[in-house]
Amino acid sequence: MTDNLQISRASLGDWPTIQGWCADEGWNPGDHDGPCFLAQDPEGFFIGRIDGEPVSAVSVVNYGDSFSFLGLYLVKPEFRGRGLGLATWQTALPRAGERTVGLDGVVAQQDNYRKSGFTYAHRTVRHVGTLIPDGSGSAAVPLAAADLGDVIDYDALCFPAPRPVFLREWFAAPGHVGRALIVDDRLVGYGVIRSARDGCRVGPLFADSRVYAEVILDALVAGFGGEAVAVAIDVPETNGEALAMVGELGMEPAFEVARMYTGPVREIDHGKVFGVTTLELG
Repeated sequence: MTDNLQISRASLGDWPTIQGWCADEGWNPGDHDGPCFLAQDPEGFFIGRIDGEPVSAVSVVNYGDSFSFLGLYLVKPEFRGRGLGLATWQTALPRAGERTVGLDGVVAQQDNYRKSGFTYAHRTVRHVGTLIPDGSGSAAVPLAAADLGDVIDYDALCFPAPRPVFLREWFAAPGHVGRALIVDDRLVGYGVIRSARDGCRVGPLFADSRVYAEVILDALVAGFGGEAVAVAIDVPETNGEALAMVGELGMEPAFEVARMYTGPVREIDHGKVFGVTTLELG
């Protein structure tokens, strides 16, 4: 079967197919994720076809010279078990070159990732729930009111590589609402909420403390425009305050993934990461 597989770069025109597969797997993709994802690395997305029919996908997105992130590893259900996913993976992975590669792996695939040289770093657990803004977020400002350079610098404290190209697209995308918190003329956190197939997704949510994270989260929910908003946040277990926060908000764990790497990554401030940006691109 793999002899008939034709693998090529995926384009924005292929995104509805990949997004649909994500939705079918329960990943709840954002409504406007595709253009933001491809903006970071247009050559980093791959799709496999048999007789013109899309059957597999994977992305290997490069951030600078030292870090890459693998995601969107998908095979159409009726074509699974035939080696198509592995063939697509093997075609795409060399794009990372000598970079350390990260991924967020579902439980069922983690052993396979270990066999491919990935080492477990920590769990991330998606929490879902309905949030009602209480006005505590009034101190936060629209992200556009903050200095973009400060936001990009802050983000770099919380992610393994600088990503200004991605962030500019992420902040400006339709259906994305961003809020920042500035205390004593200093940025102490920011976040983005976006429309998704089911409710909305929060990511990133980065802040100096739980108190600040709660202010930003309330502002995001209020800014999304609703008295009660169905929200999903991907919370890394490396931040105990983040787990306590979503627990006290009544959010429930929905599923988990493991952050895994093929090599060393630069140190980030895990205490600032209350919600990761996206499981697909990190």
